[in-house]
Amino acid sequence: MKIFVLTGAGVSAESGLGTFRDKDGVWTKYDLNEVATPEGFARNPALVRDFYNARRGNLAGAGPNAAHVALARLEAVLGDDLFLCTQNVDDLHEKAGSRRVIHMHGELAVTRCHHCQATRGDSGALTAEAVCEACGRDGGARPHVVWFGEMPLFMDEIEAALSAADLFVSIGTSGSVYPAAGFVTEARAMGIATCEINLEPSANAYVFDEKLYGPASEVVPEWVEKVLAGR
Repeated sequence: MKIFVLTGAGVSAESGLGTFRDKDGVWTKYDLNEVATPEGFARNPALVRDFYNARRGNLAGAGPNAAHVALARLEAVLGDDLFLCTQNVDDLHEKAGSRRVIHMHGELAVTRCHHCQATRGDSGALTAEAVCEACGRDGGARPHVVWFGEMPLFMDEIEAALSAADLFVSIGTSGSVYPAAGFVTEARAMGIATCEINLEPSANAYVFDEKLYGPASEVVPEWVEKVLAGR
């Protein structure tokens, strides 16, 4: 059985990383137009860098929780039969041991050059003075994350994996951010079984065949055990 797993901010919330769209989420405290758009970066790159430097600081002190560990265990057993796609820009799946993670919204611990688009692993502070190793220009350092108005990454690979899946599972997502929120509808249209695992019903919970609710650190390991027991 081929399983497509999509994870969102809810899978990392218990690791101390804030969600974005809940009532106390990140977007209730910041204007996303100022810190998460190309236009905001053009207007005030220092503000944007400060925002993501704070996010990098939070990530440095965070570790994977039982949900991440369970998914890494599932990958270790299923191998290529598990496609793990995350909307998260953190690296907690990798810290838990997952080796095949598709970051459709980019990665926080990677710096991209605004001038030439070159990327490099980097968990340090973003600065205007940083010189790009690829093009030699300064002033272009930005986080390698997909901002509002930008195209998500790896969409061809994602669509191919979704069409080949036998089961689509959404874990810890709000169900309101597209194109990821539309994956469940695509899966249903192709006759693929669907399951939502979340703290509470998402915006598109009604579309799913199966629904499992509770803390990710409890429900995801239980679901993984069930999947492995049924092999």
